[in-house]
Amino acid sequence: MEIAREYYLNQIRMRERNGFVKVITGVRRCGKSYLLFKLFKKDLMDRGIPENHIISIALDNIENKWLREPLTLYKHVKSLIEDNKQYYVLLDEIQFVPDFSEVLNSLMQIENLDVYATGSNSKFLSSDILTEFRGRGDEIRVYPLSFEEYVSAFEGTEEDAFNEYMTYGGLPRILSFDTDEQKAKYLTDLFKETYLKDLIEHNHIMNTTELEDLVNILASSIGSLTNPTKLENTFHTVMKSEITSKTIKNYIDYLQDAFIVDIANRYDIKGRKYIGTPKKIYFVDPGLRNARLGFRQIEETHLMENIIYNEVRRRGYSVDVGLIEIREMDDEGKRLRKQLEVDFIAYKGNNKYYIQSAFVLPDEEKKKQEERPLLSIGDSFKKIVVVGNHIKLKRDEKGITTMGIRQFLLDQNSLDL
Repeated sequence: MEIAREYYLNQIRMRERNGFVKVITGVRRCGKSYLLFKLFKKDLMDRGIPENHIISIALDNIENKWLREPLTLYKHVKSLIEDNKQYYVLLDEIQFVPDFSEVLNSLMQIENLDVYATGSNSKFLSSDILTEFRGRGDEIRVYPLSFEEYVSAFEGTEEDAFNEYMTYGGLPRILSFDTDEQKAKYLTDLFKETYLKDLIEHNHIMNTTELEDLVNILASSIGSLTNPTKLENTFHTVMKSEITSKTIKNYIDYLQDAFIVDIANRYDIKGRKYIGTPKKIYFVDPGLRNARLGFRQIEETHLMENIIYNEVRRRGYSVDVGLIEIREMDDEGKRLRKQLEVDFIAYKGNNKYYIQSAFVLPDEEKKKQEERPLLSIGDSFKKIVVVGNHIKLKRDEKGITTMGIRQFLLDQNSLDL
């Protein structure tokens, strides 16, 4: 089974031989190695690049442990360049190499060498792209399978595919399992034996129970506003733990650095300013989130919101949570201030979209409730309500577009429909 992942291949092709190190990041097991070593390598060979001009090294493989020494890796790659024709070097899990930015910067000095690397920790990579690479690093963020990619390899109906996707997520290997038990075990073991172990070992975490408790709390409250102080109070009152808000913030940073969670900031739409706290935390994959809770809290409303967030981020948009303040009269004629929430504000260049996630709109009252924040915004940017059922797209006289979740996910131009 081969999933094309054309979106990411195009991202790589656009950057080919641009004089930058192409750094491909994302959570472990999301398909970075497959993208680089299988799909991109095949693409190069299909375009006539000889295989001996494509240098591929998986640094997480025990056979290549000797290449984790920086100078050894540099000399080895250099020794494989035997002529003046174009070469490509593909380095998987570059964070295994100490001072890897020096290696990559040195490789960039070789005129006929184009450099690509993958990594699973943003502290190793994203910060270095801005600093150590001296402006010559180019990051391509890879997510688990989009719903469009998932459907392309799923055997069954589109509706069944979405239900499976909402439950087990889009890590590519999920599609190779036949039973719910196999899928659940894979995700549960992966989270505990790979993700958490990586975090604990890399960050030298001593109290692992508190970390696991925090992950469970975050998983059970996706889409809810929170901050370290609020979480500290929960630990103190419910779990009788003395963990501090500073430690909680550090743990959340570690989860974000490993691409397991992402954070959406709040933005005051009318005031045109960011609100420091609280924020919303989303999981990069709904299946991983569900696995942490033993698949006991499959809340479709919150999971759909998480899936929409991931899809908009995957398409390259920055995403905030919108806040808009209105004034209205109470029953006694007094003017009151009220805050309304816009689920997402998506930005890319000059493009901006306001998005509401509503799993169901059972009646006119609920419809008005979801539309009210959008209608309170004074600008003319696109306003969209995404609903959980499969409906025909419609645009009303108030300028609001309503569409079903599957159409939103499957049509890559859905924001502009």
